[in-house]
Amino acid sequence: MIASLRGLVTERRAVGDAAVELVLDVAGVGYRVLASPRTAGGLQLGHEAFLAVHTHVREGAITLYGFASPEERTAFELLLGAHGVGPGLALAILSVHDPAELVQVIANGNVDALKLVPGVGQKTAARLLVELQARFDLLSADGVIGAGTSQSNRLASVTSEVGQALAQLGYAPDEVRAALRGLSGEGSVEELLREALRSLAPRR
Repeated sequence: MIASLRGLVTERRAVGDAAVELVLDVAGVGYRVLASPRTAGGLQLGHEAFLAVHTHVREGAITLYGFASPEERTAFELLLGAHGVGPGLALAILSVHDPAELVQVIANGNVDALKLVPGVGQKTAARLLVELQARFDLLSADGVIGAGTSQSNRLASVTSEVGQALAQLGYAPDEVRAALRGLSGEGSVEELLREALRSLAPRR
């Protein structure tokens, strides 16, 4: 997989409202990369650029997504892990909020800030906040990724499932966030869900 590219920017064109297609010439080979307008805005035709890259593989297509920093790439990958978030929406979110801003938006449960992203309404923003809370606990307030161990990734996945289950049971986003923050972090989805429900019981 391609993790980064350094080369001359030889082409650029807008692709919709939330993506810019770039061509980077790396030692005579042109790589087509999609980037957010925020990232592309810092690059100039004919000048050298460095991009952290996510290689997205799906049936019949391999697409490269470029980012100004490894932190932005990791935020993109965390967004992709949320239910219903594809590369287009993830890139659109990062076009509006950089990783540090996004961490604050999610930590504060700021639905209005997520609604600034084209195509994201009230219900979608509320659902995303619940699903992303656990994943973005892996980011510090300044957008730097914490320990990226397999254990951390497993915990993020399990906690995300617990959050989704609580949302389906009718708990509000602020209740779900409070319950997730209080989890011990040890156990299966079922065990952590029971722990979360016990913590929420006195609230109702």
